[in-house]
Amino acid sequence: MPELPEVETYARDLAAVLPGRRFVGARVGWPRQAPRNTPEAVDARLAGQTILAVGRRGKYLCLQLSDDWLILHLKMSGRLELVPAAHPRNPHAHTVFALDRGDELRFHDPRKFGRLYVVADPAAVTGALGPEPLDDAFTLAAFAARLRGRRGRLKPLLLDQHFVAGLGNIYADEALFTARLHPLATADGLTDDDIRRLHGAIRTVLARGVELRGTSFSTGGYRDLTGNRGEMQGTLLVFRRTGEPCPACGTPVERLVVGGRSTHVCPTCQAPPAAKRGGSPQTEQAPRIEPAPG
Repeated sequence: MPELPEVETYARDLAAVLPGRRFVGARVGWPRQAPRNTPEAVDARLAGQTILAVGRRGKYLCLQLSDDWLILHLKMSGRLELVPAAHPRNPHAHTVFALDRGDELRFHDPRKFGRLYVVADPAAVTGALGPEPLDDAFTLAAFAARLRGRRGRLKPLLLDQHFVAGLGNIYADEALFTARLHPLATADGLTDDDIRRLHGAIRTVLARGVELRGTSFSTGGYRDLTGNRGEMQGTLLVFRRTGEPCPACGTPVERLVVGGRSTHVCPTCQAPPAAKRGGSPQTEQAPRIEPAPG
């Protein structure tokens, strides 16, 4: 799933070319992709609107228009392409936004989990999201305050978009390893030093992901606006490195399932919570977390 770095890459690239351009219309070939609008309404509302700005909120790509907002969530397999209308169309381009000058912004989504929204107020879609982890306002003090009173396990908490916006499976695993914290550790068991390390790790890992233009794995996975792969996969420390030596200590990386998500850890550098207290490692129980957007 495209996470904050991948969506930020799209936002920056589109912000360089789309403002001032005008939508001619849209074709939504998979109606469930637009849960709050009919395909006809998407076409009618977008036609004639000028794109004023392009940004990102969490994992959402946000286009500010002259009257509305167009908000896209790429979900598991979505990616975007900006090409001339005459360019051969991918069969998975279920939604195509027609632009002036004969161009199209195509929303490829083989698994059909992606979503788009045309709304008057972006808060209708993104209002419940947590803070942006790369914003200046995401200070150590602010992060510590959000953790106060929390008792859940770290991996599911970091994936909760109400808690912090934009983190997904890849960057949560990398941040926890960088902070030397086990994904089954609980928020209420963190020391001040643990919190400091985790805050710094989240920001460092995400900033590196943005700098390297995201993470690409499979041939059909994430590509940037021009079809190029990201470069973060070549620098990942534990994610999808099961059995390979930990880059810090050499212990083989292990794969766990935490909250139903594939999770990668170094059992030496990221000691299980009970091991820190001299007991046996805890057995995971799936935490109950309210569904979050994204």
